[in-house]
Amino acid sequence: MSTLEQHVDVGVPIGEAWESLHRVENYPRFVDGLRDARTRAEGRAHLGVEAGGRSREFEAEVSDREGEHVMEWHTTGAPDLTGSFSLQSIDENRTRIQARLEYEPGTIRDTFGGPKGFAQANAIERLVRSDLEHFKEYVEQGR
Repeated sequence: MSTLEQHVDVGVPIGEAWESLHRVENYPRFVDGLRDARTRAEGRAHLGVEAGGRSREFEAEVSDREGEHVMEWHTTGAPDLTGSFSLQSIDENRTRIQARLEYEPGTIRDTFGGPKGFAQANAIERLVRSDLEHFKEYVEQGR
């Protein structure tokens, strides 16, 4: 199992960043390859992904440790992915968002296509970094 951690500092208060992370239907605006996202009942989300020339549908369970500003998620079927977003207030107008993703590189390659080994890890790092930067733009522009 591989673990990837990236963070970005955004120029909005923690409450605004937290609220934006919970608007799953807006994820296609800042997550590359995500063409559809819907909130379902009981902490579930449906995601439609297009990557590597393939379309896939996923279900994820999402839970909060709200007092700690941590959102955790995991897919309910293949591929087996787990992650979290942790928010930390830097000051009253800036927030650090830490993204964590746990994945099996072979599963990612089989599901989404792409190269093996180190090249795959670099691609995932670039993708997560890019998505965080797009989230920063999204939240700072007030949606």
